[in-house]
Amino acid sequence: MASHRKPRSRTRTNTPAVGLTTAAIAGVSLLSAQNATADPKPSIEEVQKKVDDLYRQAGSSTQEYNKAKESTEQQRRTVDRALDEAAERTEALNESRRALGSYAAAQYRTGAVTPTAALLFADNPQSYADQTQLMDRLTEQQRSAIEDYETQRAEAAEQRAQATKSLETLTDSQESLRARKQAVQKKLAEARELLSQLTAEERARLAELERKKEEEARRKAEARARAEAEAEAERQRQERERQAQEQTGTGTETGAGAGTGSGSGTAGGTYAAKAEKVLSFARAQIGKPYVWGATGPSSYDCSGLTQAAWRAAGVDLPRTTWDQVKAGQNVATADLLPGDLVFFYDDISHVGIYIGDGKMIHAPKPGANVREESIYYMPIHSSVRPA
Repeated sequence: MASHRKPRSRTRTNTPAVGLTTAAIAGVSLLSAQNATADPKPSIEEVQKKVDDLYRQAGSSTQEYNKAKESTEQQRRTVDRALDEAAERTEALNESRRALGSYAAAQYRTGAVTPTAALLFADNPQSYADQTQLMDRLTEQQRSAIEDYETQRAEAAEQRAQATKSLETLTDSQESLRARKQAVQKKLAEARELLSQLTAEERARLAELERKKEEEARRKAEARARAEAEAEAERQRQERERQAQEQTGTGTETGAGAGTGSGSGTAGGTYAAKAEKVLSFARAQIGKPYVWGATGPSSYDCSGLTQAAWRAAGVDLPRTTWDQVKAGQNVATADLLPGDLVFFYDDISHVGIYIGDGKMIHAPKPGANVREESIYYMPIHSSVRPA
């Protein structure tokens, strides 16, 4: 008879599933730990600061490159002079050798070849000539030719040694130039790499930060422009008062006052005339690209532009910002006049030409063109009046 008891259900164990779940939890924990230790993505503000800093470092390296390039060019000119002088000495030596050869040929025709011919081809003709028997047989003209030959040979050897040393120095300068060039390229590559990793949205946010920075600098420039306009109005008012007072004085006093004003006006007018040429040149370069190490005419770096602009006014400035900052009279920011040079950053790695109203013309950075901009866009280091 069949049993009616309900079959006992078997309890299944889920050991494999538990194992998988444990492994999954462990994996998640591991990933979480890895994510916690990974460097977080920098904020847009941090990227902006880093890129700006890299551009500044590239600017400083550009000045080092410019200095090395200038040194290399000077050394190359020194080498060229040394080689030219060595060639001249060699020609003079050959001329002396030809004179001795003519004496040797003459002695050969008279049957007395041995002493002078041997002298000509000796390793040390002077030592040979010092022999009493030979010197007794030489005429005064022949003695002079021997002495000239020895002098020319010694000077030619010295000149060759100097040329060799100059070439070695030139090689060192060229190696320094290559190192500086690589330093600039490295900084610019790092900046490009940072920017290339940004998404479209992040680039838009970065552009907005730049716009706000420019707007703040523009507001400061506008405030300065108002202050300058007020100062000029006050100066004109005082000038009118002075002229009115002179008109009420005697003729002698009026004449004396006019003479004094003319003298000071001439000094200011000289600088203003030069500055006008500087600004005219600089404005003509607006829109041309910044290229590090460039001095024109199709592109410029910052100090290349200031050097070229002041050259147009007949003033020769040094090549680098570090030397340009020493080339003139220091002026306070509040006393800037159009044409003055304004330098930026603690390392003096950038420079622009002041045009008035708190603005300048400068070659900003790679990827940008020569343009007008507020002097307050970057931290000001100092200012100089070149002439």
